[in-house]
Amino acid sequence: MTSTVETSPAEVPDFPMERAAGRPFDPPPAARAKQEESALTRVRLWDGSTPWLVTRYAEQRALLSDPRVSADIATPGYPSPAPLPKDGGSRISFILMDDPEHNRLRRMVTAPFSMRRVAAMRPAIQQIVDDLIDELLAGPRPVDLVDAFALPVPSLVICELLGVPYGDHDFFQDNSKVIIRRDASPEERMAGHAALIGYLDRLVAEKEANPADDLLSGLAVRVTAGELTRAEAAQMGVLLLIAGHETTANMIALGTLALLEHPDQLALLRASDDPKLVASATEELLRYLNITHNGRRRAVVEDIEVGGEVVRAGEGLILANDIANRDTSVFDDPDRLDITRDAHRHVAFGFGVHQCLGQQLARLELQVVYSTLYRRIPTLALAADLADIPFKHDGSVYGVYELPVTW
Repeated sequence: MTSTVETSPAEVPDFPMERAAGRPFDPPPAARAKQEESALTRVRLWDGSTPWLVTRYAEQRALLSDPRVSADIATPGYPSPAPLPKDGGSRISFILMDDPEHNRLRRMVTAPFSMRRVAAMRPAIQQIVDDLIDELLAGPRPVDLVDAFALPVPSLVICELLGVPYGDHDFFQDNSKVIIRRDASPEERMAGHAALIGYLDRLVAEKEANPADDLLSGLAVRVTAGELTRAEAAQMGVLLLIAGHETTANMIALGTLALLEHPDQLALLRASDDPKLVASATEELLRYLNITHNGRRRAVVEDIEVGGEVVRAGEGLILANDIANRDTSVFDDPDRLDITRDAHRHVAFGFGVHQCLGQQLARLELQVVYSTLYRRIPTLALAADLADIPFKHDGSVYGVYELPVTW
């Protein structure tokens, strides 16, 4: 084991790094360059702190399952992507906790996201997708695919699963956008979080009085039984509501744009009715696009060796999954979109105990969309130049704000 790498302050690059002009689907070239140099490098954050950027796939997978690495934002050295409210109110349930508390809360909502339960939702999701496509075909052109399709699909699905009225979708979408926007002030983020907490708290109270067959009613039962506080249930509701629609919506829109920009891959997907190819295309798009594009944040609680170097307790880690999914030691020709590739080893959903709870639901939604939209609208095309598409460079979730399309 060697000593920690020393880096001159002048050599420490700012993070997040910028993507190259005209290459919206690729990670920042400076990050790829760092990956070629080593598995570990210093970067500078908004507050002047210099945590470690973990650049390579193998080291990221090892760290994401290492108990000496903490996901708790209160852990010393945690590399926060933005200023936090002084009272720590930006913590969103178990996603930013460590075991055993993380496991205690997470296991309460695991069952609805099991493979069997999710698979049973396929007919309902297919109906949602078909109905929205019917509305697209009957409506005016061009149309913003984000507003008319990409957002409604996962919003309708997660509302049904949680037991949240879809009529309130503008409210929760507007507030969730503030929470995940990198340039939002602590006060704005706290206000958005408080609004959603209040909303979910009222819903859980309603479910206690009038339970139904939905996830929030299940949490309400646990509140009544004393297994969970109302505040914990509301926090979990906020997490599932945000995670359940924001990431999938961006994958629908950005995946569609990537396929439109790779017409050979789009044609291959459109021409096939093989579920295995649809599943393969979904995994490859998850690998290639990396919606969670600013890295998973962790803090080290004990000295730990990473790539032959020592990271000290109290130092922060940023595990950049976008470049891990382009690691040439794992994926051949990784900058090429190839929907026939076996990409299942990607880390788009993370790894270890914090691996995305809703990944099976996200996969199913994407598979239904990718197997339906382009076949039902075979002439789907961009209604704007790629250079004019507004990409989301300003948040923790990557995608596009608008996607004008026609047919």
